[in-house]
Amino acid sequence: MSASTTPDVRQHMERLAAEGIDVVRVTYPDLIGTERARDVLLDHLPAAYDHGLAFCRAVYHTSPQGDVVPVAGGLDAGLPDIAVRPDLGTLVALPWEPGVAACLGEVIDPATGAPAPESPRDLLRAVLTRCREQGLRPVVGPELEYFLCEPDAASGGWRRYARDAGVVYTAGLRADPDNHLLRTLRLLRELNIGALSGNHEFDGGQFEINLTHSEALSAADRAFRFKAAVKELARKEGRLATFMAKPFNDAGGSGFHLHLSCEGEDGRNAFDDPAGTYGLSATARHAIAGILAHAPALAALANPTVNSYRRFGPDTLAPWLIDWGLDNRSAMVRIPPERGSGARLELRLGDASANPYLLIAATLAAALLGIRAGAEPPAPLEGYGYDTAKAALLPMNLSAALDALEADSDLTELLGKDFTASYLSYKRNEVERFGRHVTDWEFTEYAHHL
Repeated sequence: MSASTTPDVRQHMERLAAEGIDVVRVTYPDLIGTERARDVLLDHLPAAYDHGLAFCRAVYHTSPQGDVVPVAGGLDAGLPDIAVRPDLGTLVALPWEPGVAACLGEVIDPATGAPAPESPRDLLRAVLTRCREQGLRPVVGPELEYFLCEPDAASGGWRRYARDAGVVYTAGLRADPDNHLLRTLRLLRELNIGALSGNHEFDGGQFEINLTHSEALSAADRAFRFKAAVKELARKEGRLATFMAKPFNDAGGSGFHLHLSCEGEDGRNAFDDPAGTYGLSATARHAIAGILAHAPALAALANPTVNSYRRFGPDTLAPWLIDWGLDNRSAMVRIPPERGSGARLELRLGDASANPYLLIAATLAAALLGIRAGAEPPAPLEGYGYDTAKAALLPMNLSAALDALEADSDLTELLGKDFTASYLSYKRNEVERFGRHVTDWEFTEYAHHL
């Protein structure tokens, strides 16, 4: 019996047809977390499930501007295929696209039958296997911010939607005169990705939507689908939603914070210990120490663009020093006040442009290295941070972060040498292209005076 005739596939097809769905959108993340996809007519789902959908592997090596970056296994290998097989367990109807359901895709290298080396979802799976070997099951809660923009007829570009100042932590028409947030929340609820709540954030046109916590792979899947959905819903409104780290000079940046805990083999929160220092277990303290120790390399994945480092700086509430604190939002790693089942750490390093799979995988890898080493963190930050006399600086540009990643052999061993090599090649090309580009700042600064 072929895969296409198994009851599982037939049952999915019958259910979808009964719901009026005739198209399945198969999606997967590329190296930077952008959604790649193909729409498959329902009648052809069995063939897609049996054989996979053919894509060029160089999709992982394609820049946001459409250039194919020379990464090993792409151009040099004659632009070979990858196969993307629908993961039918992730099927969900798209509430804004009548007749369409979407599912994630499993990415396979047809030459080996193994996952494609650049597949972010499979990288996270590999790190989770290492966590299970340590007797730990990571639980992650993602928090993401984004800016909503609308067309600017005067410039032909984009401007921030609802630019009023002083509307941080608000909801309703004062901060959102067209009810963008309410519409988005209700549609995300139907998408069933664990959207909990949302509010207007610090800067005009900036929003934050929180997702529930779950097992780490599910959290990454949901964060990936969340970002794709928000961007698609903004397009339906004739607007642009951007998860760029810092899109405007006169506004702050957008973060991607991770709340992380681990369950032990007994199912209990392995970060909680009422008798431990600060009410934290040794496992939690070792995890904090690992994240601090590998933070320079972690930045290459948590802050993955040239623009990411515009978000750093004093009084930005974006961490740029390697420190931790107890319920202290000026620290890179914050320990929220809850203990018991709610004991966790919050990594505030990541910005919204990060690929959810890579950010979570790298954070777990760094924490796992600290747990294995049995390391203890330094004393926690007290008071308002950003004092360079108290803590080391993070890399302050993408090039330095990539160098730190390449030099961190322990972390790259966990992430995989093939993946790391591809990522470094791809991102160093970004740095090189930016270095050759004449910016608006340079023209404004020099053209009329020199």
